[in-house]
Amino acid sequence: MTTIAEGYLDHRIFKIVSEAAAEAGIKAFVIGGYVRDCFLGRPNSDIDIVAEGSGIALAEAVAGRITSVEGRKCNVSVFRNFGTAMLKYHGMEVEFVGARKESYRRESRKPIVEDGTLEDDQKRRDFTINAMAFSLCRDDFGNLVDPFGGIRDLATGTIRTPLEPDVTYSDDPLRMLRAIRFSSQLSTAEHPFTIVPESIEAMKRMAPRLDILSKERIVEELNKMLLSPKPSVAFRLLEETGLLERILPSLARLKGVETVDGKGHKENFSHTLQVVDNVAAAEVERGTANVWLRWAALLHDIGKPATKRFDPALGWTFHGHEVVGARMVPKIFQSLKMPLNEKMKYVEKLVGLHLRPIALVDDIVTDSAVRRLLFDAGDDIDDLMLLCNADITSKNPAKVARIKKNFELVKVKLAEVEAKDAIRNFKNPITGEYVMQVYGIPPCKEIGELKEMVKNAILDGVIPNEFGAADAFMREKAPSLGLREAD
Repeated sequence: MTTIAEGYLDHRIFKIVSEAAAEAGIKAFVIGGYVRDCFLGRPNSDIDIVAEGSGIALAEAVAGRITSVEGRKCNVSVFRNFGTAMLKYHGMEVEFVGARKESYRRESRKPIVEDGTLEDDQKRRDFTINAMAFSLCRDDFGNLVDPFGGIRDLATGTIRTPLEPDVTYSDDPLRMLRAIRFSSQLSTAEHPFTIVPESIEAMKRMAPRLDILSKERIVEELNKMLLSPKPSVAFRLLEETGLLERILPSLARLKGVETVDGKGHKENFSHTLQVVDNVAAAEVERGTANVWLRWAALLHDIGKPATKRFDPALGWTFHGHEVVGARMVPKIFQSLKMPLNEKMKYVEKLVGLHLRPIALVDDIVTDSAVRRLLFDAGDDIDDLMLLCNADITSKNPAKVARIKKNFELVKVKLAEVEAKDAIRNFKNPITGEYVMQVYGIPPCKEIGELKEMVKNAILDGVIPNEFGAADAFMREKAPSLGLREAD
């Protein structure tokens, strides 16, 4: 055991737990992510307490002590099926569990659990950096218990399992995704985290074990990977280990370059990961972290394999890949049991529109084209523009500079048109009810056709986005549809 520097256990909760454990005659320890993040200097308000005894009983004792000392009720949430309990205290979420040892059946990641010691509990942890513990015992309070060299692995940026990786990953295959996620999540430019080679090889062998995981748990890890500072770290590892093919085969199909007559196309997998990284960096700058925008970046070129064609005159083309990709989004979400709601529709929309702003860069930017882009994108126009800017990944600096300069002109034009015409949240001045009232007709297809004429006239700049102009235009066009004003 190594004595740690003071400061990590200053929060009042640790003293309370220590006192309650001593009174109950049991040993208690802080373990896992909180300990790891103390050494990394990362904020962490989630505390895991492991007790050599009943974690639930310790949680209830701690809550009772808080209630009596502070004169306010401290509630405990008990999860008896899992042998855990949780309470909240001054911004900290504290979970208690009894030390345990586990064994697994091959067909399930749910362990057979028995009471154990701290050592047993540390052996069952996923990685050495997550197996470290701080003692909360009175006689050695604050000492580090680190049987697997987690502090050494933190210093070297190493992700390794406490036991043989085949055992760790076979027991609970979610740990393969967690290893990859930590590699991406904890890495910085100055201090990258890498997975040891024997773990990488074990993942390749254990990839089929992912099949016993629920889609929800897989997606939870994918979302954390996407929200990491540099998501490409995770997705390259997923591809290298063969896990990506089992989770997102349509994304894995972007890998590779085909050559015909000496002409090859862009390596779309690497390009996609660069776009995701670009989006992540841009979000840091603007202070946001939208996982659905990052999903849109991850899937923006997903339709390219299905639309890839070689034309002797043009070279490689991917015509319509944005349309095909948008149609693939609901199927991908469904396969992963992700929400088929407005979040999915947002990703679908951005994938379908991701070429539109870039197309304006290469053309004379007309008000009409800008109005239609604003209408189609609506409130998501800013996210779409961020995605499109991130999509500029040419290795030709002059080309990138030219496109980005023109792209800024498009953004200026968008702002000008929006200020003038208020298209972003466009609502047709002419409603179906108004058409029925003016022409004394019941619901029919002509109403929709007339409203579409008015909408297109506004978007094309034929008339302003005002009721008076729209009403006059409607009355002018209605006779062509056989409509006559009611008496």
